[in-house]
Amino acid sequence: MNSDSLKDKLTQHFSPSHLNVVDNSYQHAGHNEEAKKGGTHFSVEMVSEKFAGLSLIKRHRLVNDLFKEAFNTTPLHALELRLLSPEEEL
Repeated sequence: MNSDSLKDKLTQHFSPSHLNVVDNSYQHAGHNEEAKKGGTHFSVEMVSEKFAGLSLIKRHRLVNDLFKEAFNTTPLHALELRLLSPEEEL
């Protein structure tokens, strides 16, 4: 998994008005051998209408469920999520 494929999937599913994805894998290289290659840990900041009226946990579940297969079949290990509705926008 790389930043571009993560962005593509999030964009297709959530049509965000704002999306920022950062690969933070290097910060975990000391305790995760795969992280040295990148693509294991990402920070995601996203604003989407699909989050309106949803609790924080429901928003996180929507995103994590979207990447369920990737968590099981790729080196993807963690997503740090900041998920907002347009009313809460940055």
